[in-house]
Formats: sequence, structure tokens, C-alpha cells
Amino acid sequence: MNLKEFFRNLFKKTEKEIISAASKKTETVTISALPNNVEEMLAMPEFDRKDPYKVAAITVAVLNRFPDSQDDCYAMLNDLKGPEPLSNYEKQFIRDRFMDGKDYVARSYFAGATPDNDYTPALPYKVKLIEQSNSRESAGYISLWIPSGGADNPRMIKLRQKASTKEWFLYQNEFLLGDIRIPKSRDKWA
Repeated sequence: MNLKEFFRNLFKKTEKEIISAASKKTETVTISALPNNVEEMLAMPEFDRKDPYKVAAITVAVLNRFPDSQDDCYAMLNDLKGPEPLSNYEKQFIRDRFMDGKDYVARSYFAGATPDNDYTPALPYKVKLIEQSNSRESAGYISLWIPSGGADNPRMIKLRQKASTKEWFLYQNEFLLGDIRIPKSRDKWA
């Protein structure tokens, strides 16, 4: 196959086929209940710092606490970040993303949550995580992608491993809070 045929075949593939071809591993984490504070988060049976997929999924659960309690959300995120707590910039960024009632953005990462059902997730909560072939390019870091029911492409979350304990901690989550399609009930054009 020559280069021209290669690109012709590449662009005939759908986005899902391209993501699937680039995927190294896909895992779904099931979460029985959303935590309200650090103690509840640490007690969750799904919580495991040695598993980057679970840390990423718990981050989605924690972000869903923000509309009801910013302080509890920040405290849980600080725990997930480990030795580097949230900066003032990160706190402001999170606060800005939730302005104007955009609490549905965090819910959109749960299975079944779509604009048509106002981002009401199926129960129990499930978060699908995709590790791509280049997710572990930098030693001690992993980038995972999480599909959103309101976005065309999965969004990235980055974790960092603490070398001494082999535990994974949240490193970057701002990509999860980008704009998505608004819920159908708020869409004046629906």
C-alpha cells in the first residue's frame, strides 16, 4: 500500500474506529454511590490509589459534588492530588466551569447521561476510561480519555504516580470541564 492509499483508507474510518484502533485498553469503573466528603470517598469500595483507572473515575464522582458543596469538592480533589493541592488558579477554573448552572458537565461522564435525558446517568454510576497507545509516554504519568454523553470526543485526565508508594494521584483534570452540548430542557432550539 502506498502513502496515498494509506491516507485514503485512514480518512474512510469513523472516529470510533480511529479511537478503537489507537486504544490500548478500555476499562469501565462502576461506582455505587457518590461521595459527599473525604471520609466517604476514602471509604468507597471503588477507591484504590494503586489503580489509575479508579482514581480517574473517582475524580468524576468528586466533581459531581461541586454544585452542592464547593468546600467538600475541593477537599476531595486535594486528597486526590496528593502532595500538590489545588492552586488558587485551579479552584477558580473549576468554579468558572460550573457557573451558569453547568452542573451537568460532570454528570455527562457517567454512562447513560446525554443531552436528551438532561444528563441523568444510569445507576449504578459507570465511567468508561480509555488508555491509548501513547498514554504512558512519560514515565510516572498516564493520560486517560473519558467519553462524555455531550461531547463528540473523549476528554483527557492526567494522573501522576508517586514513585515511593506506586500510588496514582490526579495531575490534570481541567480538560474534563470543557463545554458540552446543553441539556435538551435548556435548549431553546430543541
